[in-house]
Amino acid sequence: MRSLKLLTVILLLLGAAPATATAAAGQAYSVTTLHFSVLVGPGGVESCDIVGDLYLPADAGPGHRVPAILTTNGFGGSKDDQAGLGRYFAGRDYAVLSYSGLGFGGSGCKITLDDPDWDGQAARQLVSFLGGAPGIAYSDAAHTQPVPALDAVERDARDHNGNAEAYDPRVGMIGGSYGGEVQFAAASLDPRIDTLIPLITWNDLSYSLTPNNTDLRAGVTSDTPGVTKLTWPLLFFTDGALLDSATGFQYDPSRVIGCPNFATDVCPDLASAGTLGYPTTDTLALLRHASVSTYTDRVRVPVLLMQGENDTLFNLNEAIATYQALGAQGTPVKMIWQSWGHSGLTPAPGELDLSNPDPQAQYETARVTAWFDHYLAGGPADTSPGFAYFRDWVPYTGNAAPAYGTAPAYPAGKGVPFYLSGSALVPGTGQIVPGSQSFVTPPAGFPTSSSGIDAFSANMPPDANLPGTYAAWTSAPLTAPVDVAGQPTLDVRADAPSAALSSQTGPGGQLVLFAKLYDVAPDGTESLVHNLIAPARIADPTGLVHVALPAIAHQFAAGHAVRVMLASGDLNYRAGLAATPVTVTTGSSDQVLTLPTVE
Repeated sequence: MRSLKLLTVILLLLGAAPATATAAAGQAYSVTTLHFSVLVGPGGVESCDIVGDLYLPADAGPGHRVPAILTTNGFGGSKDDQAGLGRYFAGRDYAVLSYSGLGFGGSGCKITLDDPDWDGQAARQLVSFLGGAPGIAYSDAAHTQPVPALDAVERDARDHNGNAEAYDPRVGMIGGSYGGEVQFAAASLDPRIDTLIPLITWNDLSYSLTPNNTDLRAGVTSDTPGVTKLTWPLLFFTDGALLDSATGFQYDPSRVIGCPNFATDVCPDLASAGTLGYPTTDTLALLRHASVSTYTDRVRVPVLLMQGENDTLFNLNEAIATYQALGAQGTPVKMIWQSWGHSGLTPAPGELDLSNPDPQAQYETARVTAWFDHYLAGGPADTSPGFAYFRDWVPYTGNAAPAYGTAPAYPAGKGVPFYLSGSALVPGTGQIVPGSQSFVTPPAGFPTSSSGIDAFSANMPPDANLPGTYAAWTSAPLTAPVDVAGQPTLDVRADAPSAALSSQTGPGGQLVLFAKLYDVAPDGTESLVHNLIAPARIADPTGLVHVALPAIAHQFAAGHAVRVMLASGDLNYRAGLAATPVTVTTGSSDQVLTLPTVE
């Protein structure tokens, strides 16, 4: 308590007085805006100013040290976005430091895509501040008025590598999207961090922005360059390069030089991918260097992954890839599939309210609270399920817990095959009949179908597919509901002789198709499940192609039918550049849609 009063007096003298408030739980706390001087980049030679808010319980001090939480914003946001979490956890006797990431919300330097060398190093120095290191925090952006070292956070005797560190706080991290990946970047460098809760973030950014859902080497990482997304990168560039650089000019004028507000390589790489329709080797290297898929082996602390079912940017496959990679190396990990994501940011009732967290009324808030209480505050062991998924077909009132299906681990169910037969999907090999469907891919990546505009969560234009540009297979009406929770797969042979010849010249000549899964109502109305699409750049169109569709949690109701489609273009992607005829001939049991069903 004495240390808090001393800090308050000093901050008053320096003109950075903390606000005082009382959390809903009744615990008084202060909120103090601070500036942090960090050195980032290879070799740690570039100086940046980071602005953050420190939420500190009123009784925190040398005689009562508390665990800490470090959190930051999603793309285009700021420290203020985490105010609800700051207030909530400060009221539960945690110190919370919410900061604006590099290039955002009053912080200096440029956007570096959560690269460990930049954003990871910045977070590492904020961990040191929480651990009591001096010379990092100031009350002014010019870093002329130093703030005394913090002596209110619980310390650990050793880090997770078994080494004793001078400034080792008991600290966890939480944040969503861009504020999710930075946790991996920080933990890969800093074994003092004790646990992570990343929400709706990526595993491999090359998959997020240029996905290929076939020829997968591991997780979502493909050996074949993927298919460029158009609308999401456009939104990010507009937000980061124009809006954030304009508002950030007053803090750091250098942000508008060269590639505005982005690291130097980002602009040419994005432009190249948009023009070519696929990422170059340099682009892949840039995106993967900023991805946990590259350095998973350096993340060894418990992780609670929370990913959105309604997300066309970072779909559930990304969380699955991270979950399985962490689990394979023995890292404690659990996974939640929530209803909301980048394509619909409003949680279902009783899931989560970041402005007013309530563990009694909100399923996700309770999970987050229990996780931090266990791993940071020495609370009861976390007995929650290893895998939980929101079921939008289950009615409930109040807390969303009844809508969540659970399993000890992922995957949760069993694969049920639907075989391609003519233009039908049939449940048994004995029902397969020969048949074929033919269509033509468009020239220059022309969009032949639409599922709305991904980046704007819009339903316009409505889902539509031009005749003669796709093949589709539809099941008979289902006699009972089929509940799916997992990653569907499609094995198919797509004969495209001209593409086979063109592909010898590189990715630009390769066949590009888009696999889509539909729920067809009794009246024939088809709905693209969660607007999710699986682009596939096929390096060898002469063999069987295995496509990993985006994972879903969805019920195909009784009386509805399942439809899978191969389309030749989509409004949200740069499709293949060469027009080519494609024929899918069925009649063999190796061409199959597999749905991961649960009871």
